[in-house]
Amino acid sequence: MTTNESNPPIILIAGHWLGAWAWDEVLQHLTADGRRATPMTLPGLDERDSARASRTLDDQAKAIRETLIRAGASDTEPAVVVVHSGANAPVSLVLDQRPDLIRRVVWVDSGPVASGSVFAPDAPEDLDEFPLPPFDVLGEQASLEGLSAEALRRFRTRAVPEPGPVLRQRVELTNDARPAVPATLVCCSIPQVRIRELADAGHPMFAEVSRLDRADFVDLPTGHWPMWSRPGDLAHIIVEAAARPAG
Repeated sequence: MTTNESNPPIILIAGHWLGAWAWDEVLQHLTADGRRATPMTLPGLDERDSARASRTLDDQAKAIRETLIRAGASDTEPAVVVVHSGANAPVSLVLDQRPDLIRRVVWVDSGPVASGSVFAPDAPEDLDEFPLPPFDVLGEQASLEGLSAEALRRFRTRAVPEPGPVLRQRVELTNDARPAVPATLVCCSIPQVRIRELADAGHPMFAEVSRLDRADFVDLPTGHWPMWSRPGDLAHIIVEAAARPAG
């Protein structure tokens, strides 16, 4: 009999500008393997939402909690949450609010944020939304390695501007149980040896990594969007992480 212990629900959450569609190729591999995977679009990143530019991190955290519960997650049968890039802020809020719902977090070229973090502290108050930058600009901030011309075309065509409130909101965290949730860090654009060094040195972007009680590191050398450059390999890592014991 298959149970949550051997096949927990998996929630897939992509970063800035992306919706559930970003996981299409990974999802094909996961479902072929019999996994119960649910990709979600965060509030503010649904192009059909006329009020999307006003959505906040709190809205996103609420949606993640609701998605977890709909997927069957509970304090007795928690889920695996796969987090890419800038989705780390709302997921960190959920880890603070309901760590009991999460069996393991798989951080994909990402990691937990610290309390007090603001993604874009210099963003002006009148910035309603932030569209996907030109690729030459984006490539200076995050590696585009491994992305085909078709992947870049799809990225440009389907990207939704990031809501200004999400970029400006300060993350407030208070629950000391948060670092106890097991984690797997999938290291793509930065190798694990460098991430460990930065975490040990207290670098602001990686300081929370050093606080994790149980963390596994997996190198997946590629750019910042491995769901497109190496979807099969990423799916395999997710399956292996989901199979790890919860305790």
